[in-house]
Amino acid sequence: MSKADDLFIAMCKDIIENGYDTKGEKVRPKWEDGTSAYTIKRFGVVNRYNLAEEFPAITLRKTYIKSAIDELLWIWQKKSNNVHDLHSHIWDAWADEDGSIGKAYGYQLGVKHKYKEGMMDQVDRVIYDLKNNPYSRRIMTNIYVHQDLSEMNLYPCAYSVTFNVTGNKLNAILNQRSQDVLAANNWNVVQYAALVYMMAQVTGFEPGELVHVIADAHIYDRHIPIVEELISRPTYPAPKVTLNPDVKDFYDFTVDDFTIEDYQTGPQIKNIPIAV
Repeated sequence: MSKADDLFIAMCKDIIENGYDTKGEKVRPKWEDGTSAYTIKRFGVVNRYNLAEEFPAITLRKTYIKSAIDELLWIWQKKSNNVHDLHSHIWDAWADEDGSIGKAYGYQLGVKHKYKEGMMDQVDRVIYDLKNNPYSRRIMTNIYVHQDLSEMNLYPCAYSVTFNVTGNKLNAILNQRSQDVLAANNWNVVQYAALVYMMAQVTGFEPGELVHVIADAHIYDRHIPIVEELISRPTYPAPKVTLNPDVKDFYDFTVDDFTIEDYQTGPQIKNIPIAV
């Protein structure tokens, strides 16, 4: 079975069996009918994915890998904050009439900063360091910029990535302040696994580990029966995901440069209620 399935099942069981119920507390999210969206939560969840062994897509249900990568490229490559540059509609609820989500996500990665080596944005700084000073312990991004929070339509959830080279392996830590486990967990894991694949290829390394740190990992009250059914399903081997070896520039990647083979999954779950 996919090791990502093992991690996902163990995490969900731990949240349901040992988590803290927020029912009755003052919570921000609401369901479409206006009622408060309560959760069962665990603090400080850490999952490790060995990208040298497999691509960490769960098989309990299908993760739309190329759609997830499209969103990742929207943020990291296009550095966009406008949903009109995105092929999916997952951000529509947070966009204004012009399609903007404010000074969030891709906007922050596109802001240029002054370094000793010159003006660079955060993505270009990562690539520069991985090529010129790969064993640095200072290769990281951060899009949780307090001075701009008031102009963001949604505060960043996955907000920081730290890259670390060990031997010939490129590793990364993804820090996330909050996560809707059913709706977004494997989506984010797939995205940042793909990012490590791409960064490793263009800087001359092999993919290593992705460590996912979630401060508040939660399952919404209306998601619990869905999750319980999901984690009871059979699992299958992880898919084989390969990258077009001819691409040497991070800004040249497209979703079509990812080849996905042998992805067998359980049935998709449709119409998951989303708290906003």
